[in-house]
Amino acid sequence: METAMAWSKDWEDSESIAGDRRSDRRYRIQLDLRWKLIHRRKLQDSGTGRTIDLSSGGILFEAGRPLPVGLNVELSVVWPVLLQHVAPMQLAISGRIVRSAGQRTAVRITQHEFRTMGNSSEHRDHPNGMARPGNGTHGFGRS
Repeated sequence: METAMAWSKDWEDSESIAGDRRSDRRYRIQLDLRWKLIHRRKLQDSGTGRTIDLSSGGILFEAGRPLPVGLNVELSVVWPVLLQHVAPMQLAISGRIVRSAGQRTAVRITQHEFRTMGNSSEHRDHPNGMARPGNGTHGFGRS
């Protein structure tokens, strides 16, 4: 954990040298996610990871390995709050990889939406605690 915090601090320091041009506040939160690399509308690679911080305009996450800058990526983030205290949710994000260093990847978000994932028992029974997406979507956004 200390290594993650130190790396995040180094990342922030390197960003502040040229001035932090982000207009959106970043929130440090660690949530499980699945990622999919998309190139020319085809799935190139996929894996699991964990968020480091996020904002409405971008997300920094650990991918488990280096990911190529410039490719499109789809993320499914397990959201920590239940919809109406019953339905598990996920945050679905589409974006482009803008930086990658080691296992950490930064993505500029182009679209995001919340989706329901079915009931709590499905959520617990699915590998990595991630349920299949439900039919419902709640909110839609573009940056």
